[in-house]
Amino acid sequence: MAIEVYLNFAGNCREAAEFYAQVFKTEKPNIMTFGDAPKDPNFEIPEEAKNLVMHTRLDILGSRVMFSDTWPGSPFVAGNNISLAVVSDDEDIIRSSFERLKEGGTVTMELQETFWSKCYGAVKDKFGIEWQVSLDSGEQF
Repeated sequence: MAIEVYLNFAGNCREAAEFYAQVFKTEKPNIMTFGDAPKDPNFEIPEEAKNLVMHTRLDILGSRVMFSDTWPGSPFVAGNNISLAVVSDDEDIIRSSFERLKEGGTVTMELQETFWSKCYGAVKDKFGIEWQVSLDSGEQF
């Protein structure tokens, strides 16, 4: 199990990720945009979101750091744009961690299957810390 840093940006994620790749002399980021996501007939992606970064990651000095742009219209506060991601191949840990973290907190996304994880959820705990929990499928994107 790993706890990883997840950074959000207000439309300039690509620029930031490419900058950090140069700073830390790591490989160029593989970027997935919201427009690259599998199509959902129940949800149309607005034009202004299609080129925004949905996900990318860098391996910086032995740590995985993940990045994305915020969804258009989502609240963004510079300096508070960080969350912690719990990634594990143990589904029981993912589920029990999520249940405990949501006690007194606010669920952002209930535990559910997504195209990147069979068990993913997001919650702001009672201390105001943003958490993402994700069952690791072993795939890298």
